Amino acid sequence: MKARRFGDTDLETSEIGFGTWALGSTWWGDVSESDGERLLNGALELGITFFETGDAYGQGANEELVGRVLAPHRDEIQLSTKFGYVLDSDRQQHSEGERPQRWDGPFVREALEGSLRRLGTDRVDLYQLHNPRMDAVESDDCFETLEELRSEGKIRHYGVALGPAIGWRDEGLGAIATRDIASVQTVYNLLEQDPGRDLMAAAAEYGVGLIARVPTSSGLLDDNLTPDTSFGPGDHRRHRPREWLIEGLEKIDRIRFLCEPDTGRTMAQAALRFILAQPQMAVVIPTITNEAELREYAGAADVPELTREELARVDELYARNFDVQPVSA
Repeated sequence: MKARRFGDTDLETSEIGFGTWALGSTWWGDVSESDGERLLNGALELGITFFETGDAYGQGANEELVGRVLAPHRDEIQLSTKFGYVLDSDRQQHSEGERPQRWDGPFVREALEGSLRRLGTDRVDLYQLHNPRMDAVESDDCFETLEELRSEGKIRHYGVALGPAIGWRDEGLGAIATRDIASVQTVYNLLEQDPGRDLMAAAAEYGVGLIARVPTSSGLLDDNLTPDTSFGPGDHRRHRPREWLIEGLEKIDRIRFLCEPDTGRTMAQAALRFILAQPQMAVVIPTITNEAELREYAGAADVPELTREELARVDELYARNFDVQPVSA
C-alpha cells in the first residue's frame, strides 16, 4: 500500500482509505457492529491507514464504533471526521432528508469536542465541513474557530467535503481559493469526472489534496449489477432513475478493456487505479460493507497502474459520453 501526501501539507495517508459511513447503519445494506469491527481490523491488516467518518452517521454511533476499534492503533492511522449537521436523538438510522446545519464558532467547537469524545482521541487528523453551502465557505467565524482548534492541537488539518450529491463546484473552488484547507472531498470516478476535473486543477494551483468518494459510481463499477437489478428499501440507489442503471451498464461495456484478464485488474480495481492516476488525488475512499469488497479495493494497490494509452482512451470516450445515447424517458 503506497502512501500519498495531501497537496503541500504534511498529512500523509494510504492511497486507498476506508469510508466507514455504512458501518452499523442501514443506509447501504445492513452492516452490523460486529461486521464493522471485523472490517476495520481487516483494513488495518491490509495496510489501510486513512479512516473517514462523520458525526452525522448514526448520530455519532459510527464515530464510536470507529474509535473503539481503532484506538489501540491511533498513532499508526489518520482519522478524519466531519461536522456541520445538527444532531438529534435518532442515533442509528440515517435520515433521507438533510438536517439543519450550523457553522458558528461555538457550534464548531462543541461538535469537535463531541467527536473527540466518541472517537476516544485527543485529536483528528482531518476535520471536514460536511456538505457546506456557500454560506459556510464564507463564514469567517467558522474558519477562525478551525484555526483556533488547530493551534490547540485538537485538529491537524481541515477541509471541505462537498455534497450531498455530485456537484458543488462553486463551493469547492471558493474554499480552495479563499481558505487554508488541506483537502476537498468530491464525487469523482470513471463515469462522473465533473466537476472533479475543475477542482483538481484549482487544487494543484493552491497545494490542496483531493479525496475521491463514490469511486465505483454507486456500485456500477463494481461490475455486479444487471439491467434486472432492483434496490431494496434500505438502499439509497432506489431513488435513482432506471436510466442511470441502463446507461451506466452500457458505459461499462465501453471501458471493459481496462479489466481484460491480461491486465490483472477487476473493474473496481481499474476504477480506483483511474482515480489514483490523477496527480492531485490524495486518497480514494470506497464504501466498504463486506470482506470481499475490502480485499478487492485494497488489492487495487497491487495491480498495474493504468497506462498512458488506457488513460487517453478513457478521456476520448468520456468526451463522447462513452458513445452511449441517453435512454428516452
